[in-house]
Amino acid sequence: MKLLSAIIAIVLMFNLMPLSAAAETDHQIEEKVVTLYVGAIDSNTEFPLYFMDGVEDLPWVELHAWCDLLNLLYPAYGGDENYALTYEQEGNEIILKRENGYSMTVNFAEGTIDFDDYNMFLHASSDTSLQDILSFSGFNEAGEAELFQRNTKGSFDRQGDELLLELTKDYEIEIILQDGKGYVPFQTMGDLITSPHFQLNPFYNGKAAFLGSSYYFGDAASGLTPVGELYYSAEPKKRSKALADYGYRELCLALDVLYGLKDTHEITSFDTLFWQIGYDASMRDTDPWEADTALYDFIDYYLDDMHSTFLGYSWMSGREELDGLYGTASTRYSKDYNRYYTERTKWLGDSPDTYQEVGNTAYILFDEFTASPSTSYYEVLNGGSFPDDTIGLILYAHSMIYREDSPIQNVVIDLSCNGGGAVDAGIFVMSWVLGEAPFCVKNTSTGAFSTVLYRGDTNLDREFNSMDEMDDKNIFCLISPLSFSCGNLVPAVFKDSQKVTLLGRTSGGGSCTVQPMSTAWGAMFQISGPSRMSFFKNGSFYNIDQGVEPDIYLSHLSSFYDRETLTKFINGLI
Repeated sequence: MKLLSAIIAIVLMFNLMPLSAAAETDHQIEEKVVTLYVGAIDSNTEFPLYFMDGVEDLPWVELHAWCDLLNLLYPAYGGDENYALTYEQEGNEIILKRENGYSMTVNFAEGTIDFDDYNMFLHASSDTSLQDILSFSGFNEAGEAELFQRNTKGSFDRQGDELLLELTKDYEIEIILQDGKGYVPFQTMGDLITSPHFQLNPFYNGKAAFLGSSYYFGDAASGLTPVGELYYSAEPKKRSKALADYGYRELCLALDVLYGLKDTHEITSFDTLFWQIGYDASMRDTDPWEADTALYDFIDYYLDDMHSTFLGYSWMSGREELDGLYGTASTRYSKDYNRYYTERTKWLGDSPDTYQEVGNTAYILFDEFTASPSTSYYEVLNGGSFPDDTIGLILYAHSMIYREDSPIQNVVIDLSCNGGGAVDAGIFVMSWVLGEAPFCVKNTSTGAFSTVLYRGDTNLDREFNSMDEMDDKNIFCLISPLSFSCGNLVPAVFKDSQKVTLLGRTSGGGSCTVQPMSTAWGAMFQISGPSRMSFFKNGSFYNIDQGVEPDIYLSHLSSFYDRETLTKFINGLI
């Protein structure tokens, strides 16, 4: 990252050239060049922040510098070498325009930010779909096909609506054009750009700036990373009144744009919701501990959607322990977790085999979906072992099920304790069963829809055909209330395919991908993000947040894990 730092430093020396005169405001503006850490302690550069009218805890960015930063982040962190963002100023407007023609227009006279197409403005130029969530490229460094194939036939995008944000009118968030330069709060630009695209949230602790998340910082329980230690090394303090007011309004803006279950929860605006349930005053308090505690309780107790959760207090609070309320959904999930795991341990032990054969039936157990992008799965062909993740387990299971003289006629995919995980792994499971796996996404920020068809190379021959799927087997899937997120999406797609019989009880729901977030005063949390996983039927996208009903209901928990009896039952169905 030293080269990246040097490039950014050189670019920023030349990027603050005066613009033509526009509507002037009168603010005392102080520039402060700080170290900006991107994800890790050794990934850093110098970056200018700005402070208005003596307020020292509320940083702003100048849009030309921000434009140049994005031009370096997209290739460095997204591998997008074709990304190019240009900067223009026309009167009271500053326009950031992508190489694909889509733009973000900041109107300082109106106090608005306007995206003609938010998804097209954010997504990587190399993406094959408007909302291609798969992280694997499908090719190795030698250009050979690897693991996944994206099938263009049957895949499609429907672009969303214009996204016009009335910052001043709806949120009382000021944006400033002064002396020919445009300034927007650092948190606002991070929430709108780096958070949804890179999963990098903005932070400022008075010492340095950060683009990261709780994942990069660590926590008190598992230990702080070096960048996390630096973040929490700042002396705790009260919030300024300006930061308290802005932080509340910015939180409302970010949740209004990025929370994926607004319609499901019947939320018109988060400002209204906070007032209705009495959280607004605490979140505006200059005591950061009051604001953090209110946000913690709101996320975990009130939203209670299982994806949304509070992750870390602000550096301003001077606290690291997490001790808040939990809602009914979380409490019920915890009780179900204990019941199912206790029953499973009774029948299968503390560490059950992830692959087991009982007579003519193979059981494959997935408690979560995991993938290792850096792992070369094809090393198995040269005598290597199967990687210890979901994709590695599927590769192994496929080799066993289709070995010479294999007795396997039935395959049971056990998702009864699957709480979700990596989308890539869930897609690989679906492609193994269905051949072509449809992944359907609705973006709740814009209304855009995407369907992408994927195939997986489960026999490792770098060909994508019927030899990679289980078209000649009887497929069953075990589900329960613990089957959540991708553990809920996979059986939803299975059920619609009519190729898989679902056994068990109604799955736990969870339709949105996780979106890490931060507040302007530095607290960390995550929400159900704007990418809402769906299934596609008869030309329509259906929300799966309510869970999936089984085809055959299992009334006793022992029926899930007494595999001798379950095998006899399955054979009786055929």
